[in-house]
Amino acid sequence: MKNLEKSEDIFAGTQVLVTLRDWTRFAVSLFSKSGLFFGQGMSTAYDEAVYLLCHTLGLPTDGGAETFFDAKLTPNEIAEIKSVLTRRALERVPAAYITREAWLGNYRFYVDERTIVPRSYFTEMIPEKMLPWIPGMDVEAVERIADVCTGGGSIAILLAEAFPNAAVDACDISDAALEVARKNVSDYGLENRISLWKSDVLDGVPAEDASYDIIVSNPPYEPEELRATLPEEFRKEPDNALFSGADGLDVIRRLLPQAAKKLKRNGALFIEVGGLQDALAEAFPQLEISWLETADGSDCICAISASSLREVFA
Repeated sequence: MKNLEKSEDIFAGTQVLVTLRDWTRFAVSLFSKSGLFFGQGMSTAYDEAVYLLCHTLGLPTDGGAETFFDAKLTPNEIAEIKSVLTRRALERVPAAYITREAWLGNYRFYVDERTIVPRSYFTEMIPEKMLPWIPGMDVEAVERIADVCTGGGSIAILLAEAFPNAAVDACDISDAALEVARKNVSDYGLENRISLWKSDVLDGVPAEDASYDIIVSNPPYEPEELRATLPEEFRKEPDNALFSGADGLDVIRRLLPQAAKKLKRNGALFIEVGGLQDALAEAFPQLEISWLETADGSDCICAISASSLREVFA
């Protein structure tokens, strides 16, 4: 599908559209014709159309929209819908930047252009699939966690909620992203348990060696060569949250030796790597890397024990 031209009148003939059902059908058709990308929250044109229209109208976005489908819209409501559809279809602004929110599971997070749109397979891992990698520990026993490349702080918050006695160090190299994280941490009332640090990986975090039971990271991992091929929606996000050198592994290369020092003896490192499974294994053949199963079979999160890290980065 080709992108629509910004000069194109995408609303020609829409004066006959009067109900939410009408505008939902129109939005789905518009999104499909526009060739939009739906990998930043919603997965289909229909889901994203319903979400955006309901959010714009102040209706529930978590189900039950059909109840209102046959309600007639006011001229002001239609004008607001047109503004939102213009931003999404013509300007290719991600839905989360339009609504200023994103969801991971049942958790809502504030988001804007200062940070990447939250999306992570860690929602499937925290905490159950992590516990086998920290022998003898349960959620109550975990004392300290690091979230590296925290962005807007969503994963740090999920970790704090799942491990109720843990202090979480959430770090990012971007001051702007940390401002967003600060708002989200405050929204969840976790200021006493989540500390935010400006840091290149763990360099700027004042933690002693062998401090962490768990280190988690969803770092930038896109290779530079993919910059021009990514959907336009991705290119609306901050570059430093997406790209990491020629092969995508630059941040991970800095993280691994630091994790070897900072993890407790029975601790573990968890990294989300997108499609870099083979690249990571080839770059560090000495490491014992285990891939955790995800619901869609992408298996893109790895677990590495503290002992394996120390053997390689002694």
